[in-house]
Amino acid sequence: MEKEKFLEEFNRQQHRLGRIMLIAAAVLLLAVPFLLGGIYGAFPDLKSFFNGFIKVGMVYIPVGIVEFLVYAPMLGNGGSYLTFLTGNVTNLKIPCAMNARDIAKTEVGTVENEIISTLSVASSSIVTMLVIFAGVLLLVPLTPVLENPVLTPAFDTVVPALFGALGLKYFRKSMKIAAIPLISMTLLCVLVPGAISQTSILLIPAGGMALVIGYVLWKKNKL
Repeated sequence: MEKEKFLEEFNRQQHRLGRIMLIAAAVLLLAVPFLLGGIYGAFPDLKSFFNGFIKVGMVYIPVGIVEFLVYAPMLGNGGSYLTFLTGNVTNLKIPCAMNARDIAKTEVGTVENEIISTLSVASSSIVTMLVIFAGVLLLVPLTPVLENPVLTPAFDTVVPALFGALGLKYFRKSMKIAAIPLISMTLLCVLVPGAISQTSILLIPAGGMALVIGYVLWKKNKL
């Protein structure tokens, strides 16, 4: 009973702090361009601004909602707030949380997974900031190495290689659900190469297919 009360209060504090931090971050992000616009008198035409915002929002608002619905259950309360506040969601935070969960052998939705996810995302954020700090200090001496044409292909394939290794392990756990979305998205990217750069958008149809297939298999008791 005491444990349940502690966890309830702990979650309440996480939500309170997380909301405050997200609101503060949003205000600060918006404050910089408006402040600079006020100082230099460079405000855009509001009609043009809203026209551009609508065109971008039509794509990224649904993507943002879908990403939240997909990632929040995996990350838990603390991990979700940290992840969406610090960024690098799909290329750093999600792989880090999933790998930590596998190492600790915790299940999604449990208290243990909540703790492991929060610690892993926090560690990833700290390491990211340290790496960026070191990179800024070493930017000039490392520029010839980073711009070396021999290494460019390697940098371009880091993220696909990372997600290929992580994805295979999870696809194998439930190939009945993963097969159709995986084959469909692969064929789409082969036939329409431009779709490769739109992975966030492709998440919507792929996730929808996986949900429908999972629901049908669950109804038929074939999972």
